[in-house]
Amino acid sequence: MLVTALAVVAIGVGAAFVRFVDIGHNPGGLYPDEAAEGLSALLLLQPHGLPPVFFHEDGGREALFAYIVAAAFRFFGASATVLRQTSAGIGVAGVLTTFVAMRRFGRGAALGATLWAAGSLWLICVSRDGMRNILCVLIGTLALAALLRWYDKPSRLGALLAGIYVALGLWTYQPLKLLPMLVILWLWQVRRRQPERFAAMRAHTWTATIAFAVVATPMLITAILDPGGYFGRGADVSVLNPSRGNVNLFDHTLRTLGQFFWVGDANQRHDVDMLPVLGWPLSALAALGVWRAWRHRQDAGHMFILLALPVFFIPPLIAVEGAAPHFLRNLGLAPYVAACIGLGCADVVNRARFWGGTLAARTLTVGLAVGLVALGAGSAAAYFSRPVAARYDAFTFDLVALANAAGSGPRTVVIIDDYASFDIRFLDDGNLPDIVSPPQTITNIGNYSSIVATSRDLIKNSVRDHALGMRLAASARPVAFDPNGKARVFMATP
Repeated sequence: MLVTALAVVAIGVGAAFVRFVDIGHNPGGLYPDEAAEGLSALLLLQPHGLPPVFFHEDGGREALFAYIVAAAFRFFGASATVLRQTSAGIGVAGVLTTFVAMRRFGRGAALGATLWAAGSLWLICVSRDGMRNILCVLIGTLALAALLRWYDKPSRLGALLAGIYVALGLWTYQPLKLLPMLVILWLWQVRRRQPERFAAMRAHTWTATIAFAVVATPMLITAILDPGGYFGRGADVSVLNPSRGNVNLFDHTLRTLGQFFWVGDANQRHDVDMLPVLGWPLSALAALGVWRAWRHRQDAGHMFILLALPVFFIPPLIAVEGAAPHFLRNLGLAPYVAACIGLGCADVVNRARFWGGTLAARTLTVGLAVGLVALGAGSAAAYFSRPVAARYDAFTFDLVALANAAGSGPRTVVIIDDYASFDIRFLDDGNLPDIVSPPQTITNIGNYSSIVATSRDLIKNSVRDHALGMRLAASARPVAFDPNGKARVFMATP
């Protein structure tokens, strides 16, 4: 037990290191989706009426992450760094709860799953971005742990926790909306295969149901009263949207399935240089874990993992907007990928023990541990060696430079579209400049001492007096440059 506890502590320390180190500068910049979360958190810190459960800005967002960020802002101050540190803290918690969820499968499986989660490049990337997506990992593993506890030791407390965590999934991010469906499917299988155990669980079904209803009701009311806002983003990106009809579904499906073997996410916020989630060796280990789960499918825990894999493959398969694979849409899978890695580790060690005895099992255990640690070290090296040039556009460094320029003097007007303005509104909160979003134009140019924008054309086209706009654009001086030396922010003085 002591050795296991020390191992978990060491894994947690390693996970924290790769998630927190240099987070104030890397990844740098600030993507508007991150800034929108920060703005929502600032809103929660101001006096208001009923506490919101859903924010309609930025495509619609569940509010749980913003509440956590607001608490962090209250104690540590509002900044992009604190925003990302909050996400990193949630990421570390998700790693540790992986052990909690997996320990009923054995110590080796739990440590293998946790060690992979700590060093996974996929999870490191999402942990260091200040967005609500990372909650999928934490809430998903907590729900898995609570449901398996309810099954293994039916009790009112187990049912209560299961109901709470399954409902919290509705407060996180799109993939976990499928969690209640997965639980219903799992309970039906338990009832069909193990009626005696289901009868023991059913004694506390009302506790789970009431707990779920209390936590889920605010979000369900939002979905009923505002289905367009609540389901709009998911519907817009899905294959059911007629405007997405030109997508090559075969290629989309092949690339989504191939994310574990040979292809990664092209978006540098989600991945580094399109590296796959696992690669071939780890995919083989995970496949062994799936095979082990299939052989033990009469056990409800293994059955849950087998059911979860196809259920949480639904979001990335039906969401066809953008390039595939899309690692954020796969986050519902994260706890179960970790579970398959852990079960694969246990299966390999058990086979070694059967064929070679205790010494072979111990040798292979050390080898697997070293391999997973090396994977984590390689993930960290890939993440931290990525140059600013690779991150510049993905994390909209130019918008941070624009916010800095806008906050450098009084009576400034910023020309920027509504979506990108999230950065300005968050970073310059308390000293907010005027914001003009095209096709709006500036009428009283004399009210301002400076105009800032990301291009001269924006300055030219956003001044109502066209001749004056052309002169101001021509005289605008560059005040920020990208790593290639290209001017990205311009300032004009009326």
